[in-house]
Amino acid sequence: MKITARIKPHPRKEIVIDTDFIRLDAALKLADLVQSGGHAKAEIQDENVKVNGAVCTMRGKKLRHGDVATFQGIDVLVTKREG
Repeated sequence: MKITARIKPHPRKEIVIDTDFIRLDAALKLADLVQSGGHAKAEIQDENVKVNGAVCTMRGKKLRHGDVATFQGIDVLVTKREG
């Protein structure tokens, strides 16, 4: 008997930044995943957010080009605007 499984990829949002980094709480707000900075802070402190696959409890965590934050099954990809 052969069993196969398909892993459904997370939905993905992309945010584009003009600076070298964006704070995790600001990234969640920019991606419209939280209602406010306070909401972001609570979700991060409650260990509901991952950065690059690992739980992150630092709301000031600096996300740079290529980093992925995950919240409620949605991946947020950070990209830096060229030019």
